Amino acid sequence: MPNITVELLRGRSVEQRRAFAQAVADSAVELLGARRQDVRMVFTEITPDVVANGGVLASEDDSRAGVVAALAHEA
Repeated sequence: MPNITVELLRGRSVEQRRAFAQAVADSAVELLGARRQDVRMVFTEITPDVVANGGVLASEDDSRAGVVAALAHEA
């Protein structure tokens, strides 16, 4: 049984998570030969202040400011 953990910045909609889960489950069935009902996925929502890329917090990364702001607006 594949157990898949997904970490996403907070703000993704239920519809986005559902579509992602379906696509990943489809891939696990196709590529791993898993039964669809055995594909387990856990989503963990994280905030930009607990993630750093290259030593810079995502909440302070000007190159990602638009993405972070858009996700915050969707939430």
